[in-house]
Amino acid sequence: MDEKQRYEAGLKVRRAVLGDAHVDRSLSRQNDFTREFQEMITRHAWGEIWTRPAFDRKTRSVMTLAMLIALNRGDEFKLHVRGALNNGLTQDDIKEVILAAAIYCGVPAANSAIHQAQEVFAAD
Repeated sequence: MDEKQRYEAGLKVRRAVLGDAHVDRSLSRQNDFTREFQEMITRHAWGEIWTRPAFDRKTRSVMTLAMLIALNRGDEFKLHVRGALNNGLTQDDIKEVILAAAIYCGVPAANSAIHQAQEVFAAD
């Protein structure tokens, strides 16, 4: 894939996982300072990594949630909880990720994640 094709493939996956409303909002807010960053994450995160055939989107969501818990990235975690639901994970699946993270990432990180997940579930 060339860079344009990778961007287009990434944009398609990004929309499927995060939803058109979120992606449209992100793209409409870009400016000269943020444009290159938005293009980079669309090309590389979504177009390069999320399109790889080794794992399906559900598995990628599990991995992403676990890493975001470990890194204590609450805003991104909530965004990817919504994406995980779009990718077919259930609330119980997400709870299992958080329970495993409590052991491997620590109880405080999992405690934050469980509250953040509940906020997403309540909003949907």
